[in-house]
Amino acid sequence: MPNTRSAKKRLRQNIVRRTRNRSIKKALRTQCRKVREAVRDGDLEQAETEFRAAAKRLDRAGARNIIHRNAAARTKSRLSGAIRLAKQGISQ
Repeated sequence: MPNTRSAKKRLRQNIVRRTRNRSIKKALRTQCRKVREAVRDGDLEQAETEFRAAAKRLDRAGARNIIHRNAAARTKSRLSGAIRLAKQGISQ
């Protein structure tokens, strides 16, 4: 338990930031799952729409250091690759 005023304030800030980061990460995972499900179901239009939203969220999370920028780029690459393979008719 923090003793000093500055440590107490830091604890409050950490709690707020942690909850905000967790909600952003959860929304990010949900969006990526929607892309994968659309690809799996063969709905490529829906997959591309969901991918645009996922890419936006990934870029924003990477820029804010919620996830690493390279992790955001890697996830975007894998999702777009899955869509590309689905367009070619190749199952994963």
